[in-house]
Amino acid sequence: MAQRWQQLPLGHALSCMPLVRDVVVELAARDVPDLGPAAVIDQLTVLVYDTCASDGASSAVPLADRLADLRRALA
Repeated sequence: MAQRWQQLPLGHALSCMPLVRDVVVELAARDVPDLGPAAVIDQLTVLVYDTCASDGASSAVPLADRLADLRRALA
């Protein structure tokens, strides 16, 4: 997903920011600072890792589905 994000034109990335931010805030379960399009994928990466490490397999399938939906939305 990070590679696709880096390939997006800035205008498209900005229009997709709310989608990515929704997943970031959902995974964090709290407010997360909006650091802009340059950092949002790094935030997502860290939160996905933390979620998988803490929840184990219990959230892996729904999380994978949510990330797949997000990836498709970036196209």
